[in-house]
Amino acid sequence: MTDTTASPESTSEFDLIVIGAGPVGENVADRAVQGGLTVAIVESELIGGECSYWACMPTKALLRPAHALTAARRVPGAREAVTGELDVESAFAFRDGAAASWDDSGQAEWLESAGITLVRGHGRLARRLAVEVEHDGETRTLTARHAVAVSTGSVAVVPDIPGLAQARPWTNREAIATSTVPPRLAILGGGVVASEFATMFAALGSDVTVLVRGDGLLGSLEPFAGELVAKALAGAGADVRTGTSASEVSRAGGGTAAAVGSDPADATTSANPATLTLTDGSTLEVDEILVATGRRPATDDLGLDTVGLEKGQTLETDDTLRVLDTSGEPIEWLYAVGDVNGRALLTHQGKYQARAAGDVIAVRATGGTVDDAPWGAHVATADHEAVPAVVFTEPEVASIGLTAAQAEEDERATKVVDYDLASVAGSSVHAEGYEGQARFIVDTDRGVLLGATFVGQDVAELLQAATTAVVGEVPLHRLWHVVPAYPTLSEVWLRMLESLGRDTARSPKAPTS
Repeated sequence: MTDTTASPESTSEFDLIVIGAGPVGENVADRAVQGGLTVAIVESELIGGECSYWACMPTKALLRPAHALTAARRVPGAREAVTGELDVESAFAFRDGAAASWDDSGQAEWLESAGITLVRGHGRLARRLAVEVEHDGETRTLTARHAVAVSTGSVAVVPDIPGLAQARPWTNREAIATSTVPPRLAILGGGVVASEFATMFAALGSDVTVLVRGDGLLGSLEPFAGELVAKALAGAGADVRTGTSASEVSRAGGGTAAAVGSDPADATTSANPATLTLTDGSTLEVDEILVATGRRPATDDLGLDTVGLEKGQTLETDDTLRVLDTSGEPIEWLYAVGDVNGRALLTHQGKYQARAAGDVIAVRATGGTVDDAPWGAHVATADHEAVPAVVFTEPEVASIGLTAAQAEEDERATKVVDYDLASVAGSSVHAEGYEGQARFIVDTDRGVLLGATFVGQDVAELLQAATTAVVGEVPLHRLWHVVPAYPTLSEVWLRMLESLGRDTARSPKAPTS
């Protein structure tokens, strides 16, 4: 092993090279260092990646003030104490703090303290176990003794709509970095990003129009989730239009919003309005357009051709996160972790993969035993049917595992239990006029939970218990003994069991020999 204190300029050989220093890449590197390896991490932008500066952290920070204000107004006594409206300038300042004001020096200090060598620049594969790094016009080659891990994440997709690119629309980056609120905002898309930003900008004072190509918001979740979020958006003054999108866009003089990846301070509202021609023939004039129609892996300039793969492709992997070649066989030295592998585009899921990948890389490098059985230490089994997720809209949406439609498609023997969260005693003291819904998907053959979805104020805090039940395959007869505190929203678990019936309380009899 090489000396971890060696400077980046003097050392070009490491046990592991990680391309991409977002939270996923950082975790791969950290786990490998803890396993005894030397690691270099290559980053062309800010250490901490999309989540820290343009996604998870700043978006949730900018959503939080409106959530807190809404919650206070739903509680008599607290409601009367609220004498003003949302302070937009303070909300932006709170956002800036969550994004460390787009300064990654603290992250760089952490890498150094963890014994990880930082190499600034754009990294691409050069050949087997080699990474070429370009920085400030100079190129340097790093070589790995054991493995290279790609954790370059994903980028927003901008649809090929005539005039859209010329109008310089916002993606999540420009939208979260702006410190001005567009008077009129069109959002293209109906998924998580579109729903969260619609909630955010409606609360900040924009006249928001959401253009959803499909039948409703949050189409991959239980139908009632999108319905309740759309209802709340309408109540906040947003216009959610389904079954339509833009067919053409024009903006006189082009836009002034920053291009993707540029300085966040350059993301400003355009002085020139944009006109969208919609697929139903109508037109819509707005000040800014936010594109939230999906993401694709950031693999365009990664040198994939040097290992027999195609530019821009998703890097499919086995469950130990090794990249699969065109024949479906794992490339023994190459790993892909996080959004770039398309398994589950969520930061917490990418970090889960990173823990498995960093550990297994170290084990393979040191000749240890790989635990690659389902739910083993070196696999990402939960990516398949046990992915927890929260949509931080108003109301919140929290989900884990299968939806009813997915279970039916898989031909599982299931029972669907729906429960009105407003009927839970804890909801009446949590907020006046509480509105929400819960759904549980039960495997009737095995007597375990396959999935759960909650919609309502503060339901994100219900999710970890559901995740534990799904991942742990906790038998229903044992869940009867998991007593919810009263009066809390968690009482919905007891109500679910009661809806299933008393028979679920009886443990199965042991088979007789």
